[in-house]
Amino acid sequence: MSLPPNPRAKASGAVSDGLRRGRVAGFLMGRGSLSTPGSNLARLPIALDPRGLSIIEGIRAACAFGTVILLHEFVAWPPLLIMALAANLTCFADIGGPMRSRLMVLAVFSVLGSLIWSLFGLLQPHGPAVVVPFATLVIFCCSYARVWGVQEQTAGNVLVLVLAFALDRPLTGGEAVIAGAMVLAGGLWATVLALALWRLNPYRPTQRAVAEVWRRLALLSGDLEDLAASDEAGAAGFDDHARAHRRGVREAIELARGLIVDLARSRERVSDRTAQALIRLESAEQIFAALIALSDRIEADRNPNRQVRTRRLLRRLRPLLLVVARAIRDDTVLDLPRIERSIARAGRGFASDPALKSLAERILDRVRIGAKLSTPEGYRPGGTLLGSASLPLRQRLLGPLKANFTLASPNLRHAIRASTVTAPVLGLTLLWPGPFTHWLTITVVLTMQPFYAATWQRALERIGGTVLGGLFGALLASLATTTLALAALIFPLSIIGFAARQVSYAFFIACLTPIVVLLVEVMEPGHASWEVAGMRALFTLLGGLIAVASSLLLWPVWEPDQVRLELRKAVKAHADFARTVLSNRAEAERSGAAEAAARASGLALNTLEAALSRALQQPRAGRHPQVETAMVADATLRRIGARLSALRHAAEPKPSKEPTGDVGHEAEACRAWTLWITATLAGLAEDAGALPVHPDLPRAEFLVRLVTQVELLAETLRPQRSRAEAAPAEAVPETARR
Repeated sequence: MSLPPNPRAKASGAVSDGLRRGRVAGFLMGRGSLSTPGSNLARLPIALDPRGLSIIEGIRAACAFGTVILLHEFVAWPPLLIMALAANLTCFADIGGPMRSRLMVLAVFSVLGSLIWSLFGLLQPHGPAVVVPFATLVIFCCSYARVWGVQEQTAGNVLVLVLAFALDRPLTGGEAVIAGAMVLAGGLWATVLALALWRLNPYRPTQRAVAEVWRRLALLSGDLEDLAASDEAGAAGFDDHARAHRRGVREAIELARGLIVDLARSRERVSDRTAQALIRLESAEQIFAALIALSDRIEADRNPNRQVRTRRLLRRLRPLLLVVARAIRDDTVLDLPRIERSIARAGRGFASDPALKSLAERILDRVRIGAKLSTPEGYRPGGTLLGSASLPLRQRLLGPLKANFTLASPNLRHAIRASTVTAPVLGLTLLWPGPFTHWLTITVVLTMQPFYAATWQRALERIGGTVLGGLFGALLASLATTTLALAALIFPLSIIGFAARQVSYAFFIACLTPIVVLLVEVMEPGHASWEVAGMRALFTLLGGLIAVASSLLLWPVWEPDQVRLELRKAVKAHADFARTVLSNRAEAERSGAAEAAARASGLALNTLEAALSRALQQPRAGRHPQVETAMVADATLRRIGARLSALRHAAEPKPSKEPTGDVGHEAEACRAWTLWITATLAGLAEDAGALPVHPDLPRAEFLVRLVTQVELLAETLRPQRSRAEAAPAEAVPETARR
């Protein structure tokens, strides 16, 4: 769209087109600073996170099934090996979280696992014609369980493993009863060990999540200081910073909020510790909003003196944020007088800059709140019941099932794809049975994800981890000369493997594969360790290729179309954000509407960038026009959001006091430009009709940058529109006027 009379608009088409080509080329080539690695959306998110290492979880998982294996060495009753395997699988299904939800998921998993093992052990002799239809139905249900959440998704995936193991050998009636009882006993033993005998601190995951928010804020402030210190930091540098750090902080905030809500609901009240976590999270989110506003000031105003003061604030802020993050993570007590001195020192030197002083005070006040909660005298709020916040069980179960039961849902399409692809694979393993063929079925199910990019990433991680782990496991098995030595090796390997399950999926698989090799040596003696490792690598490679191919060929979610939908949602969220901030700022802040709108816009951008990342990893999708347009629009929306955050924390604009100024005329101009901004964003979100023309009034100084970014967004999304198609200025939607 070409926007009418505007002194900057004459050359805006060529400039914005060149800017778009330059930014897209930079994004696709992964341009960005070393401090913002997450800015490259085309890169697969395969990385190690040492902070996720949990030795305690590894020891507990090793005890859950390792003790049963050692018992088998002395008792020599084969069904004990089924119990050990069931305990192992239950540890896989347990991903942590509130005690009540974990108990429900693990109990249901144990019961269903027992029934599946018994039923399919009895059906196995009847061949593929009988087994495959029932197995396909079970796989569909297990795959569709992801609509309830991550815990249920994990349990559903592991139930498919139970199904694959159950089809290894036929069972008689009596054997089916014993096998089912052993599966139930193994699951309940692991559950009791996890939730009763060896309970972990229920607040620990929440503490870590909130601490991670504060740590990411420290990283954001450090990178922002580097941008403020750089004379060469241009638009690309600020775009990379926003995409990497703001996305990471928003994801961490939402993860922590979900854990806090789940914890509160599981206990039906807000305990003191839960309330403290919520206050710390709210303080961190307010710091986040203020830092976004500060980044807008840094980019807009390159005044050397102001930049020096800004860098000094950020340099002193970063260690404060890190100190609070460590105190939250380790649950330690802070030296409040020392923290107060550091806060006071960070707040000095802003007397000549009221706007920067206001932002600094807002940030440092929230740091003070976070620090005070880590002292013995910290705020200890009382608990309140949350009965009204919890949905009825029937609604929690049926609501997600109904909402996702449409072919537009990636979850339903994934369940159909998984069951359709796994059915013939399962039939082949039944026609040509072998001791290792179940690994093919397991790999296909666990590798396949709702989106192609996630499937491709999972295939790479699983194949690479399996090959490395198989070589290491075969070497260990060749050194162990007795069954007891093999069983003893399982303990340290289990500790390492389960401790690393949150570090990296590839690393977890690399640690898990040696355990599998040793378990086969114990449960299926007579196979060479190198044969076991080679067969596992072969079936994993084949299963990964099948999963990747099926994601491309069967009901794929083409990401350019998904990007277009998410872009419209992001533009609409920013239109609501602009309307909230520009209409009645003071009331919006008091009611919390501004905070809610800021959060919604941030979440919408995160969702858009997730779709962009998946699109860039699909074949030939990176050069799709919709993807290229969305890349530029995403950066522009980040700037619009930053400017709106800056306006949230700015002083109320005052009419000009110049002798030639007309106060009433300036107020009218502000209203007109505000309506134009909100109406233009709403029109871009609806993608229908022409956009409003510029008001024939001077621009208010505090709206100039915002108007410029909205113009660029309109040029990006509507480049084909001509001035003749533009609607008259009066055609502002009534919703925008309200």
